[in-house]
Amino acid sequence: MIPLTDFSGLGLAEPILRALHHEGYATATPIQQRAIPPLLAGRDLLGLAQTGTGKTAAFAAPIIHRLLAESRRPAPKTVRALVLAPTRELAAQIAESFRAYGRFAKLSVATVFGGVGYGPQVQAMARGLDVLVATPGRLLDHIEQRTVDLSQTRIVVLDEADHMLDLGFVKPIRRILGKLPAERQNLFFSATMPDEIAALAAEMLRDPVKVSVAPVARTADRVAQQVIRVESGAKRELLADLLADPDFERTIVFTRTKRGADRVARHLADAGVDAAAIHGDKSQSQRQKALDGFKSGRTRVLVATDIAARGIDVDAVSHVVNFELPEVPEAYVHRIGRTARAGAEGRAISFCADDERDQLRAIEKLTRQVLPVEDRRGRYAFTAPRPAQPQRPAARPPQGRSGHGQGHGRGQGGLARAGAPAKSRRAPQGRAARP
Repeated sequence: MIPLTDFSGLGLAEPILRALHHEGYATATPIQQRAIPPLLAGRDLLGLAQTGTGKTAAFAAPIIHRLLAESRRPAPKTVRALVLAPTRELAAQIAESFRAYGRFAKLSVATVFGGVGYGPQVQAMARGLDVLVATPGRLLDHIEQRTVDLSQTRIVVLDEADHMLDLGFVKPIRRILGKLPAERQNLFFSATMPDEIAALAAEMLRDPVKVSVAPVARTADRVAQQVIRVESGAKRELLADLLADPDFERTIVFTRTKRGADRVARHLADAGVDAAAIHGDKSQSQRQKALDGFKSGRTRVLVATDIAARGIDVDAVSHVVNFELPEVPEAYVHRIGRTARAGAEGRAISFCADDERDQLRAIEKLTRQVLPVEDRRGRYAFTAPRPAQPQRPAARPPQGRSGHGQGHGRGQGGLARAGAPAKSRRAPQGRAARP
């Protein structure tokens, strides 16, 4: 085990140490201790690390140090250091970290991602940048429009590489790497190393230092995990019941689809719970508003798809609820990693319907643990009428002559239940859509 080390012993410049002290950083995490010295020496690095390990500071601090040591200003449209991130939220948070750690270094930092206008991004890059944090798609747009020039970029970071693969960004990344000079320092971070990501790392890195911290198959030690067996149709009622407990102070709820996130957020709002949804179909201003409300405490519950599992870095998240189990078991580890951060404790609760048992087995196989299960099936009265739904289409033809007879055939709650077949028909589309 690496002994605890003060940042002052890692060789960082004084303005960076002052900024880290200002941010309340006292002791370097294992990945910071292992990564910072070789990065200061200009080595390439392959880091196998998940979020919550201090990874951003591990690469941001030495990059700022090297930029300060060169003491030159960027030419117009050029970028001295480039960081590629898979999502808008992660890009924004990385840029925020660079600004915090470089507050006494007076470096120029900007972000480039979709969902917002091009104008401010073009203006920021026109002056030249010390650090650009970008998502691959929008950066390629700027490259094609010649609003940015990467020919003088000497440091490039690829963060959350396996998430890039999930989002289909590997080909765009290769195109971006082709625009960079051959002589550069490369930093490559991934929580897992599937074959395609390993191939990309081999193409990008030269004799890298390898750092492995907290492999993805391991869940955070301070997260208490629990599974609740429940019918699919009872999940929203169960969630509202759980959130009635004041111990759920700041909670992230994960769904598989964008439409599902919106439905859950609306249900919680109807139940009197302050909730907001965040997913890829939201505009950047909507996503930022939701995140800001959650960070400030104005919004108690954030409902998110997996696109946000690695992009939300919020302190004091008390609970994570997996409203639906993820189709990829590694996503479970990333989801519950949103709680129990910075040494705190947290709790993760996963709902499991009968058709999700395969996902639960895959999670237990990956994490090499058997999760405690509580069975709450059959506890919610409103789920009882659901088996009668398939019979309704067959009952309609004899009632075709009379609207009154048809309405009577629905029984109590007829208006609410009339919408159920339409929801049932749409459900397969919702499941097929990826967040």
